[in-house]
Amino acid sequence: MEYIYSAMLLNAAGQKIDEASVKKVMTASGAKADESRIKALVAALDGVNIEEAIAKAAVAPQAAAAPAAEAAPKEEKKEKPEEKAKTDEEAASGLGALFG
Repeated sequence: MEYIYSAMLLNAAGQKIDEASVKKVMTASGAKADESRIKALVAALDGVNIEEAIAKAAVAPQAAAAPAAEAAPKEEKKEKPEEKAKTDEEAASGLGALFG
């Protein structure tokens, strides 16, 4: 997560997201920077408009949740019949089978 946060921080500051910049943010925050993860992050973000991706991500869950809520059928609550409470003797007879 810290790698993604560092990229978002760089994007918010208007800085270029490259390996050196991400490494600087990571080391400045006190986190251990893994070179392979940094390379993978920079490669994955190459050509991605972060602002657009954030806007789509913020809208997508809301749009997906609305149709699902409407599609769910309305069910009437049905009362379940109460289960007959077991007496102490019935409960004890069941335990006897375990140890008998």
